[in-house]
Amino acid sequence: MALTFNLRHLEEKNLRLEGQLTPEELQLTELDELVHANRPMAYDLEVQKLDHAVLVRGMLKLELDCECARCLRPFRQTLQLKDWACHLALEGEESVQAVNDCVDLTPYIREDMVLAFPQHPLCRPECGGLASPQQRPEQPGSAGTAGPASTAWAALDKLKL
Repeated sequence: MALTFNLRHLEEKNLRLEGQLTPEELQLTELDELVHANRPMAYDLEVQKLDHAVLVRGMLKLELDCECARCLRPFRQTLQLKDWACHLALEGEESVQAVNDCVDLTPYIREDMVLAFPQHPLCRPECGGLASPQQRPEQPGSAGTAGPASTAWAALDKLKL
């Protein structure tokens, strides 16, 4: 179900819209390999009619399941647009499409949420990524044999080209 409001209800007073939209309703599933929207997005919005437009302001909040781009460790990140605003023209070339006096806010919310997705999600800013074989701790009983000679690259390093 989309997030809609009726323009006729705005003639008397401002509207308050509060609730949740699922990732399926927002079409946020399968957008990114490292960022997954698996929980509903919460919204708290106020809709106000202006002279020849509608102004929608409020808060959008979505919790994302992410994988770190460096170490592939899973973590959660909250995406919150505290001062979200959308200006919808009612007249002119760029006017919003109203069906039975109802306007759908879903595409506008989806666009701003997708733009706010992390481009390079990191579990923490100082994440060093996956440990290389030289950085891994020695195995018990290895007696200090871990090092460049014990890696798969050691044989390649000996090649003279």
